[in-house]
Amino acid sequence: MPAWLRYTILRLLMIVVPLAVLLIAFGPHYWLVWTVASVVAGFALSYIFLRGPREAMALELARRREAKPEAKGDDAAEDAEIEASLHHDDL
Repeated sequence: MPAWLRYTILRLLMIVVPLAVLLIAFGPHYWLVWTVASVVAGFALSYIFLRGPREAMALELARRREAKPEAKGDDAAEDAEIEASLHHDDL
């Protein structure tokens, strides 16, 4: 399973599980309040407990970005022109 998918599923679970508990415990009368509370709790829990999956996802995305194919033909010429203009702007 890709790291980004595992991280996403775990984050969603950290929002859905508290929401289900709050809805069962206190009823659906204040469903918007329970939803906001669940999202805040989910963000806090994922920040605390999902460091490993978050770093694995970041590494996977960085590797994918590094594996980007080399530009050829017109793309290479455009890239060279853009880099030259950026370098010229820095001077």
